[in-house]
Amino acid sequence: MTMIKLNIHEAKTHLSEYLAKVEAGETVLLCRRNTPVAEIRALPQRLKEPRPIGLAKGAFQISKSFFEPLPDEVLAAFEGRDL
Repeated sequence: MTMIKLNIHEAKTHLSEYLAKVEAGETVLLCRRNTPVAEIRALPQRLKEPRPIGLAKGAFQISKSFFEPLPDEVLAAFEGRDL
């Protein structure tokens, strides 16, 4: 991985050129008076296909008690009130 270090004026002057380099995998270190201010790097590529549903099917089970109402003291704690 290479890193290009440049000042703001240079970046503004040749922005499209540096964005092409970022898309190619390089990182740009943006400086103000030779002091690093920001780093510009490419975003991760989005998935081309939607993520499949049900990848963990059968890996675990939820007990029936999970769906029962919570006790009053637990609800009171979540709501920030005293019993």
